[in-house]
Amino acid sequence: MSVPALIPFKPRNPKTRLSCVLELPEREKFAQMMLCDVVVAAREAGCEPFLLGTEPFSFNGLPVIVDPGGLNESINTYLEKNSGSLLIIMADVALASGPAIRRLITTKADMAIVPGTGGGTNAIYLSSADRFRVSYYGMSFEKHLRIAEECGLSCEVVDSFLIHTDIDEREDLVELLIHGKGMSSRYLHELGFVLSADKGRVRVVRDTSGTE
Repeated sequence: MSVPALIPFKPRNPKTRLSCVLELPEREKFAQMMLCDVVVAAREAGCEPFLLGTEPFSFNGLPVIVDPGGLNESINTYLEKNSGSLLIIMADVALASGPAIRRLITTKADMAIVPGTGGGTNAIYLSSADRFRVSYYGMSFEKHLRIAEECGLSCEVVDSFLIHTDIDEREDLVELLIHGKGMSSRYLHELGFVLSADKGRVRVVRDTSGTE
């Protein structure tokens, strides 16, 4: 049986911290390209992805649950009503792969979790969704470990670079250009982004000469 994969997604004005290098229409398309990469990886792992958003929108025929509440409130409302297995994965983990996600959803524990950059949470697998509640923002990884303990759930922390790497800041684009093989990395190349070494540190620069 396939595992439902809940993907929170913000279609309007996403990735504001990338506004220093991407215009609004570019950010919106880039967010969609990353979402495509996550959806492909989830399906390769044997999951059935669906989207959770605060407003109606359509995306490649994927089911969409609309809930105007905040991220935590919306996800927890869904968890309360569903007792089966569930994967929660962020839409900006564009390096995610089918095998990496498969490793997560085949845990022997009650749940498995992948921390994100800076102490966040990029993916959670639950064998019984209604036994858990989420608390994103801030040090959510540590909070989720505490919640698992409070709920009496065994929890496996999965070490996965591909799911750990979320794309929020300009510096994160380096990893996507180096390791990415999907639509989002190709889009960055189309926009003229390349790697550049500056005093031994790799960063991204944008060459717009060939994109006009």
